[in-house]
Amino acid sequence: MKDIKLLTTYEQLKALSDPFRSELLLRLMENPKTGQQLSELFSISRARIHYHLKELEKNELVEIVHKEEKNGIVQKFYQSVSSGFVPDPSLLPYSEMTETVRQMMVSMLDQSKRRILSAPEESLEDPSGSKDPDEWKYRSSAYEIHAREEDFLAWQKKLSALIEELADIQRPEPSPDAKLYYFHILGLQIEESQFTKNKGES
Repeated sequence: MKDIKLLTTYEQLKALSDPFRSELLLRLMENPKTGQQLSELFSISRARIHYHLKELEKNELVEIVHKEEKNGIVQKFYQSVSSGFVPDPSLLPYSEMTETVRQMMVSMLDQSKRRILSAPEESLEDPSGSKDPDEWKYRSSAYEIHAREEDFLAWQKKLSALIEELADIQRPEPSPDAKLYYFHILGLQIEESQFTKNKGES
């Protein structure tokens, strides 16, 4: 599975503009599943699942990674071709693009919620008792920051480099005592503040 796939056609954007397909794709980023498993997971018919899988497969967003025969029936396991998708800049003016991105963000929030609810207790414990969030074993924060667009983009490159730096420590093979960490990063321009500030705060 690739880290990032560039979306290069309007058809790919349209395929992902459907909220259910976005959710389906995110589940297939986690691990391969059959149409039957997805049908049970979402409590909908296999025919409907098959239809959406074919649309995603046609647009090169999912692929069959292996097959198994069970009781004389060949089961196909589908998986997302990438752990992330970004639109080609040439598609940005297209009117449906923004809704596609919005739906993908919302679906990713749902995925993060599932990860939080299934996280082991130890991941949310802090035996040190420190009051400094930088010393905790987890991070959960929300910020509103005024910045010029060029400053935000420059900072975003630094953030990506930091994530890669952390990942490179465990490449190509993680050490035996390495733990698996999940990151969800969301940053976008908003219209008005939802945070109340006290007088005198900048």
